[in-house]
Amino acid sequence: MVNLRRTQTSDNPFQTQSNSVSSILNLLKKPQAFPLLLLIFLLLTWVSLKFQNRSYFSPQLQNPQRWSKEEDLKANLVRFLPSQLAKDKRGWLLNPVAAATDAGINGGAVTCASVHVGEIRPGGIRGNHRHYTSNETFIIWGARIKFRLENSKIVDKGYAEVVIGADEVAVAASPSGKAHALVNLDPIRTAFLLGCQDDIVNYNSSSTAYNIWNDL
Repeated sequence: MVNLRRTQTSDNPFQTQSNSVSSILNLLKKPQAFPLLLLIFLLLTWVSLKFQNRSYFSPQLQNPQRWSKEEDLKANLVRFLPSQLAKDKRGWLLNPVAAATDAGINGGAVTCASVHVGEIRPGGIRGNHRHYTSNETFIIWGARIKFRLENSKIVDKGYAEVVIGADEVAVAASPSGKAHALVNLDPIRTAFLLGCQDDIVNYNSSSTAYNIWNDL
């Protein structure tokens, strides 16, 4: 009878499961369990970040709007993938004046009398002004960026507008007398731009008009 009771106890699945849980809990209470818990935590964090990155860096999220060469031409802009510009494994390197000329963009700076390089943080705006005495050429990259250029041929709006993908590099030109604006649409990434002007611009003079659009 004794042997029978032992057999029944050992064959009880609930008792076996309870014992297993108790053993695991006792193990986790020991200091030796800390490396194991840390390893599990790091593994779960890595898996979570992997799925987030896969979703964020998908082409649809980087540049969800479809674009056409015709729309880019209206905005006086040409876009490239970095692999199209890279001459070697170090990456891409551009001369703004030569890049605009080679891309067939008109109205940009013919020389770089003034150069500025900067960033546009998520949600930030650059430009939204009009230079009357200077042509300007831009190189834009790093995030999803809205580029707007004044264009009287667009009857209903008076401007052309395109969105540059986070994985693209754009060369654009703003002729003197044409307003321009750049908006970082990306919720995370910082955008970067290089601006080249063929005249020294005095931003405190009447040669520049500000706050052209109030819907950016």
